[in-house]
Amino acid sequence: MSTTRERITEYLEIDLDAERWHCRVCGQDLGDARGDYKRGLLLHDRDPREVYEAKIDAEYSYAPDPAWCRIVEYCCPGCGTQVEAEYLPPGHPLHRDIEIDLDWLKARREREGSVA
Repeated sequence: MSTTRERITEYLEIDLDAERWHCRVCGQDLGDARGDYKRGLLLHDRDPREVYEAKIDAEYSYAPDPAWCRIVEYCCPGCGTQVEAEYLPPGHPLHRDIEIDLDWLKARREREGSVA
């Protein structure tokens, strides 16, 4: 692992010099760190009935209804690690949940040394 890589989440890190997202498990390059890391991941749109199988008659179950809930899983294309999952209403755009101030992180690294 490069010393210029900083941990962002359990499964994501950023190479500050190259300004690239990487998988922390396998090191796979996931794209431009000034953009959304999810663009570099594999997307699996899951049927919530598959994830939460009804244990009783579906009419009386609390299992999510696909007309109301969509489960999206994001996996690393290098190792298959599930990096993120989100629940969205059908038709809702995918959520950009992380936006990093790279310039601030670089300045902090210069002032204090490694951020991690």
